[in-house]
Amino acid sequence: MKITSISSQVRDKNRVNVSVDGKYRFSLNIFQVGDLGLKVGKEYTDEELRSLESESQFGKLYTRALEYCLMRPHSAKEVRDYLYRKTRPTRSKTGEMRPGVPKEITDRVYYRLLEKGYIDDNKFTRYWVDNRSFTKGASKRKLTSELRQKGVDSSIIDEMLGDSERSDAEEIQKIIAKKRSKYPDDQKFMAYLARQGFSYDDIRAALSEKD
Repeated sequence: MKITSISSQVRDKNRVNVSVDGKYRFSLNIFQVGDLGLKVGKEYTDEELRSLESESQFGKLYTRALEYCLMRPHSAKEVRDYLYRKTRPTRSKTGEMRPGVPKEITDRVYYRLLEKGYIDDNKFTRYWVDNRSFTKGASKRKLTSELRQKGVDSSIIDEMLGDSERSDAEEIQKIIAKKRSKYPDDQKFMAYLARQGFSYDDIRAALSEKD
């Protein structure tokens, strides 16, 4: 079987359509074409073409997973969960079930992202701690709970929170400034702050400063 054309896609100039014996067979990104040495007129066995189709799936999923990682830092667990969802069958607009991506491809994507530094729980934890403290105010207990849910190892959480300049005394003041007007009843407000992970000693001290 012979590659008869390699043409740029209309919607994505970074991908090309590859036709074999006059019929569309798969698509690749332009970097894969060079890496794989594809040329019009080159002949391949059916097994070799199936391998190229696997490369096509890898390229598509890697691009999507990279975009997911670049939206904001994600934990390793979040990326694994994202890739796992890609292995599940999906229903097309016409109602047909389409098979998911083979696990060996999602594993390969995961380890490529890890190798390139796009998956790093240390960087993710630092981002999460800094972002939550800067925007909303959050107790150490709440941050720890959130990070554990995202699969971050306790040793990383402890290290990053230990290195952070944030303090519960400052964080609780942020929340009091935003939420005090919604809780005229002190007991209900104290209960709310306790649910945010602050200790009663910190709550009492912070509220006494406001009185």
